[in-house]
Amino acid sequence: MPTSSESPAWLDGDKIDEVLFCEELRTEHPMICIHEVFFTVDGKVTDEGWIKNAIFEKLKPYVRRGLSRKIASLLDTLRACCYSSPLPIYHDRIHVANGTLFLDGRFETSKDFCLNRLPVRYDPDAPFPRKWLAFLNDLLIPEDILTLQEFMGYCLIPSTKAQKMLMLVGKGGEGKSRVGIVLSALLGTNMYNGSIAKVETSPFARADLEYGLLLVDDDMKMEALPQTNIIKSLVTAEMPMDLEKKGKQSYQGTMYVRLLGFGNGTLKSLYDRSVGFFRRQIILTVKDRPKDRVDDPFLSEKLCRETEGILLWALEGLHRLQANDYRFTISARSRENMQESMTESNNVIEFLNSEGYIGFKADYDISSQRLYELYVLWCEDNADKPLSTRSFCMQMAALAAEYNLEPTNKVNAHGRQVRGYIGIYSLLP
Repeated sequence: MPTSSESPAWLDGDKIDEVLFCEELRTEHPMICIHEVFFTVDGKVTDEGWIKNAIFEKLKPYVRRGLSRKIASLLDTLRACCYSSPLPIYHDRIHVANGTLFLDGRFETSKDFCLNRLPVRYDPDAPFPRKWLAFLNDLLIPEDILTLQEFMGYCLIPSTKAQKMLMLVGKGGEGKSRVGIVLSALLGTNMYNGSIAKVETSPFARADLEYGLLLVDDDMKMEALPQTNIIKSLVTAEMPMDLEKKGKQSYQGTMYVRLLGFGNGTLKSLYDRSVGFFRRQIILTVKDRPKDRVDDPFLSEKLCRETEGILLWALEGLHRLQANDYRFTISARSRENMQESMTESNNVIEFLNSEGYIGFKADYDISSQRLYELYVLWCEDNADKPLSTRSFCMQMAALAAEYNLEPTNKVNAHGRQVRGYIGIYSLLP
């Protein structure tokens, strides 16, 4: 064991000066702490094991008893020592493995503390990702490849300006989960694997996603969600949100995680049938797997070897998305997917699209009461359960503009002026 003359400045006999110890450790391993989370120049520390090990290695020559308690105590002191106010959130740069790439084309090899750093190097001369593009060509129609390119580029920066989540839907076996594998290679620990449904139902799941760029649900559950408030707030987050960790005081945190789901169907809700909920989703249907296709068991590894080229490809998508004011390229097929999903989840839309009950004409009108009566009749004829009057009226208010209907309180019903809509009328007496 080292003699007292060899002892470090932070050790006085068997007593540790925790402040001196943490200051020395911080000099050896530069880091900051935000909301009790450590950050280095490589971004968020997702596993504190290496910090505990660094403390252990410094204590080991001098301390023989109670090491675990001392390590825990020093880790708490280190959080206080490294305290920092939140770092700025930049939308004009991407922190990559070998430096900082600015979206105007500049590149700097220096590294600063940051919220997110990608594990992939920036190489402007990286080979074109031929296998990746060939894989996507087998998976998606050309227009939807553009959408995926923009979404992957969107995930490179901490922004929710586009206010969209992405769904990749297929029957199974098409290889769509490989998109998640490539994204993991691209984003590293900035991507989480988890359940979109759990984010909605678990009170602590949202805080787990703080500082994350992407959540991937590679086996999306088809059960309808009981609520959609949290999912909608994450997709559109622009202001700090209330976050809660188990056993901790809640706090205001900034969220910019994007959501990507793979499944056999789309995301649905038990009660939220609003157009707004569905319009937050981009739904891409993948091509069916050819019966005679022979899968390459090493394809994932081959795709991940093209990560530097895929980064450049995703950057093209990001630049296109920004040039279009954060509006995604949406194919006719994707629009149809959204409309079908809305219709399947909302029988009011099915009623409005039905034949034999209502018609649409600019100068005609109908009272809200009569419209609801026709809706109930349609439900009875189609063995469907009608919404309450209140819910029906809320749905109609949300759908009015889409069907060119004008709300009014001047519909003539038996000599009285009542509420209703202009642009729609009854086909039944």
